[in-house]
Amino acid sequence: MRLLFLAVLRPHTGNAVTAGRLRDHLEAAGHACILRDAFDFDSPSEIANLIMEENLEAALALHLYRGGRLLQGHGIPFGIIFGGTDLNEDANHREKNEVMGKVLEEARFAVAFTESMKDIAQLQWPHAVGKIFVQSQGVSTIPNDTFNWNTFLECSEIDQSADNLYVFLLICGLRKVKDPLYLVDVFSEWHQEVPSVYMVIVGPEAMDLEVPVLARNIPGNAAVVEHGVTGLLFANPQEFIQLAKRLVSDPALEKEIVANGREYVKRHHSWQVERDTYQRLIRKLETS
Repeated sequence: MRLLFLAVLRPHTGNAVTAGRLRDHLEAAGHACILRDAFDFDSPSEIANLIMEENLEAALALHLYRGGRLLQGHGIPFGIIFGGTDLNEDANHREKNEVMGKVLEEARFAVAFTESMKDIAQLQWPHAVGKIFVQSQGVSTIPNDTFNWNTFLECSEIDQSADNLYVFLLICGLRKVKDPLYLVDVFSEWHQEVPSVYMVIVGPEAMDLEVPVLARNIPGNAAVVEHGVTGLLFANPQEFIQLAKRLVSDPALEKEIVANGREYVKRHHSWQVERDTYQRLIRKLETS
């Protein structure tokens, strides 16, 4: 099939990385997947023109509101992948909620990354029960073999001679709730007290690093990080510092969280299972 895949493709965001990976899954099954940025289109009529020009047979959208609303009324089957913004933010706006409900009426299927996301969606739009599937494997992770920590440290200004050096790696997004400067002030104060602690902010990089995870306690993170088991969740910058100090002073806790986190990734974030899931779901879009 010739598929249109709509997603928000701002560089170095989780959406863009996920969309690229899913496109690879679909193309591996023999489909032609035309990936486009949903923000490049203002109305469904522009999508209609693209469908005709590219002779597209079906469509997929990452985000029910941002992408899904552009796919209505074109006469081609489509599926939806829920984004966290759909359920944690857009669903709380009445007009957007109504639009999203109508999109779900027309969609062949909808995919939620976690059970909690599925539960929220079914409460919001009961008529979609039966259409919503859980991608039980969540977000797939692939180790970043191109990143070399030794090279990075050699090129940085970090004082490698410091005893018990600790580096906190912040992998950040662009939305306000993922503000990369959220921790800077309190971390700077800590660094003044303990010069051997550093925070490094990066853009695209790195998943599955086998290091303990400290994540901000927002719904998307809490759905995949179990506090005290696979990582630590903080509600504010002060709590981050408290938990970070605890982690630094408790090697046993660090070891346990790393082991649990690694096992969680192996069980729930399988690249192969994700590929099989989407290749199976896309068959629901094939027309007779």
